[in-house]
Amino acid sequence: MSKTPPAELNRIEALIEIMAALRDPDGGCPWDLEQSFETIAPYTLEEAYEVADAIQTGDMDELKHELGDLLLQVIYHARMAEEANLFEFSDVVKSISNKMIRRHPHVFGEASIKTAEDQTKSWEEIKAAERKERAAEGKDAAPNERPHSALDGVPQALPALLRAEKLTNRAARVGFDWKEPTHVFAKLDEEIAEVREAIASENQNAIQDELGDILFVMANLCRKFGVNPEQALTGTNQKFTSRFHYMEKQIAQQNRHPQDLSLEELDNLWGEAKSHESAKNRN
Repeated sequence: MSKTPPAELNRIEALIEIMAALRDPDGGCPWDLEQSFETIAPYTLEEAYEVADAIQTGDMDELKHELGDLLLQVIYHARMAEEANLFEFSDVVKSISNKMIRRHPHVFGEASIKTAEDQTKSWEEIKAAERKERAAEGKDAAPNERPHSALDGVPQALPALLRAEKLTNRAARVGFDWKEPTHVFAKLDEEIAEVREAIASENQNAIQDELGDILFVMANLCRKFGVNPEQALTGTNQKFTSRFHYMEKQIAQQNRHPQDLSLEELDNLWGEAKSHESAKNRN
């Protein structure tokens, strides 16, 4: 027997009802019924990236749809948790509402914060206090487990470059940081030398390890200058894509293929693409 969809589809309750119907063993969707937290997690990450992509391209209609897809992921996880008697969607809403009130004492309390920088500092201080409270609420480490760490709370699932930036930021809060950006450049030079040594040794594991060190130092350097490494690399990826597309277009107009050109010819086209890009940006 088919199920009747909710009458008013602009209510959050409608989406909750739809997910409950999809997960209903009696007439629900076979695919949805087979899913678990682990199998849905990759879709959650994918939807978050698609939201970011819609923002990057400035497509607000697409953003509306992608935000809906991301919201569905929250509903999905909450429904599976409810089925397991862990928590339900209202608990998720209550949790984040409490967090927003707690972390904005200047809005919902008597604290005085005048600048965004002050708010960021206050936010991090409150987060640190929350972590200590959770550690003290009967969750102290067992004798064979490690104690509370300043690095706790940085998600393992973050993109590696972004996680590196956040890890170094956490370490910097407890004083483990270079005082000047020039010191980071010195470390970068040191790591590049070690990459050269690893390459000379033809040790693939060492090469991978040393290249990882360079990326980690670069994430640290980004943090020093207030640059989000993921955004920086995303911008460069887009720039590379745009220039490469320009090259392909020029080559196609000559009825040729990229592999037909010499490296010198490709380099010349790359320079032309950069000039074209600069001229377009000036206009």
